[in-house]
Amino acid sequence: MLHFTNSRPLRIIGPAGDILTRENLPPSDTTRWVASRKAQVVAAVEAGLLTLEEVQQRYRLSLEEFYGWQYALEHAGVAGLRVSARQQERSGRRRSRPSAARRQQRRLEPA
Repeated sequence: MLHFTNSRPLRIIGPAGDILTRENLPPSDTTRWVASRKAQVVAAVEAGLLTLEEVQQRYRLSLEEFYGWQYALEHAGVAGLRVSARQQERSGRRRSRPSAARRQQRRLEPA
């Protein structure tokens, strides 16, 4: 007789070195997403503890939001998942591009 089992892991090691199971992942009613919770969810998906569909349903996240977390974690670690880090990244991009009003002002200034 054949017995099939779920091929998903029962537990994984999280980004902070702690053991993660489906039971100790962030609760489904989480509204305040701190960097460590985001990292746990990304790690759970990458290790196969949760599927993307389960994450979307459980946490009411869009794929775009999840992929943004995944990208930030890969490129800057847990610190990259902080809201302040993303705000700094955005403001840095804005400063590097002069606004339309500033470009117009530069054209009008005498040389």
